[in-house]
Amino acid sequence: MAREPKKNVTKPAATSSAAAPAKKPAPAAKKAPAPKAAKPAGTSPKKPAAKPAAPRKAAATTKAPARASTRKAASKSAVSPEQRYRMIQDAAYYIAEKHGFTGDNHAFWLQAEQEIDSELAAK
Repeated sequence: MAREPKKNVTKPAATSSAAAPAKKPAPAAKKAPAPKAAKPAGTSPKKPAAKPAAPRKAAATTKAPARASTRKAASKSAVSPEQRYRMIQDAAYYIAEKHGFTGDNHAFWLQAEQEIDSELAAK
């Protein structure tokens, strides 16, 4: 395969004596879409007349206070697992402190668990 010779390309002559790079034209700004003209009210032939909404039944309020009082009583005595864990952790620390931080950590934890569980059961 034979290669074709390159064609001589000449650059246009600069108009000024200083060789300044040619400026590229600024990109055209994108135009925002024109806002749609507002239609006069009541002239939409496509929409049928809306049906009146069916009347709603009144909510029963007799059961709500009983549930709320049950929740309040349960929330005072109920302790989340995370809270129970923190309580046991604190109690185990103080038990270990009484023993000068010497001894079996697992035994301290079990003792604290028994104390906290008995306190929570008493509530």
